[in-house]
Amino acid sequence: MNVILLTHTPEPEKIIAAAAKLCYSQKADIQSLMDGLEPDTVKTFISKLMSMHHESPLEHVSFTFAVEDVSRALLAQITRHRLASFSVRSQRYCSEETFKAVIPDSIDKDPKKRVIFRDAIVDAKNAYNGLQRLGVKNEDARAVLPNACCTRMVFTMNLRELLHFFNLRCCVRAQTEIRELANQMLILCKEVSPILFEHAGAHCESLGYCPEGKMSCGRAPTIEKLLSVYRSK
Repeated sequence: MNVILLTHTPEPEKIIAAAAKLCYSQKADIQSLMDGLEPDTVKTFISKLMSMHHESPLEHVSFTFAVEDVSRALLAQITRHRLASFSVRSQRYCSEETFKAVIPDSIDKDPKKRVIFRDAIVDAKNAYNGLQRLGVKNEDARAVLPNACCTRMVFTMNLRELLHFFNLRCCVRAQTEIRELANQMLILCKEVSPILFEHAGAHCESLGYCPEGKMSCGRAPTIEKLLSVYRSK
């Protein structure tokens, strides 16, 4: 897996602080929104937004990533994040005759499982190439390709959606491959803005509790557990 942060909104903290200033300052007009936004002022605005969970100003900032050597299974998961824009290598216009496959760790660590997996990949390649030789177009031959087939993509998320993505995909319950992607993205984002991503990560890290209920991994107390303690007092 290779992950690159291609670009992001310049001075993202100041843009968010300006939007917050518009919301809360009675005297702020649009000509002076960026005036007086010194580092301490910006940090104060952002801390206030985060503490109040006022997240609409976060949508004015976006981050664009490029990713390669991830599976189509990961693609199926990440595109469930609907408030994002995706450009993906086409299996219609690009041939997959020599495609690479992502082997899940749970399979790769076991020799017997790895043999079964690799045999299936060979069968898929043979079927795909055989269909191509018979004149079947890529757009139809791809029907036999596995979820493990490698792909590459460019995608953009606004900050609000990106933090939501980290909440879900940095969680230890997330599937291993997309969790690795999320963790690598978060490292890149923290290099750009330690302030914006100070509390980013799995829900338990950003909220201090787990909202997953019975599906919780147990690392943090669930909201139900906290409420029961509160009600017992």
